[in-house]
Amino acid sequence: MPKGQGKAIAQNKKASHDYTIEDTFEAGIVLKGTEIKSLRNGRVNLKDSHARIDRNGEVQLVNMHIPEYEQGNRFNHDPTRSRKLLLHRKEIDKLIGLTQQQGYALVPLKLYIKNGYAKVLIGLGKGKKKYDKREDLKKKQMKRDIDRAMKEHLNR
Repeated sequence: MPKGQGKAIAQNKKASHDYTIEDTFEAGIVLKGTEIKSLRNGRVNLKDSHARIDRNGEVQLVNMHIPEYEQGNRFNHDPTRSRKLLLHRKEIDKLIGLTQQQGYALVPLKLYIKNGYAKVLIGLGKGKKKYDKREDLKKKQMKRDIDRAMKEHLNR
C-alpha cells in the first residue's frame, strides 16, 4: 500500500490484467449519504467501471456499483449512477491530453478511505492485446514455479 493511503475497501484486480498502467492519480469522489454508509460496510464493485471526461471538463466515474444501504429509506441512492471525481484542474487537463491518444483509458484501481474521505486511485492504462495477456500469465506462472522450487530447496 503506497504511503498515506487508508484502508482499502475495494480493488480492481482485473485492471492490471486488461491494461498496462502507466500513471496513477488520487481523486476524491462525490457521494450521497447512503452511498458512503454502504461503502464503509465494504460493499462496492469496481470490476466493470471506468472513468471518463465529459464536455464540461469534469471527470465522471461510470458503472461503479455501490448497492443500496440496507437501513436506508426511500431516499436511497441509485446503485450504478455516475459519480463525479474531484481532481485539480492541471490533472484534468493532463488527463484530457493523454486519454485522447489511441488505446488509453482511465481505470479505477482501488477505492479506500483516507482521513475520513472516500478516495479512488485512478490509473491511466493502455489496453493490452490478447498475446500480451498470455505473456503476462506465462511470466506469472514461471515466477510461481521458481518460488515454489526455491521454497522446496530451502526446506530440505
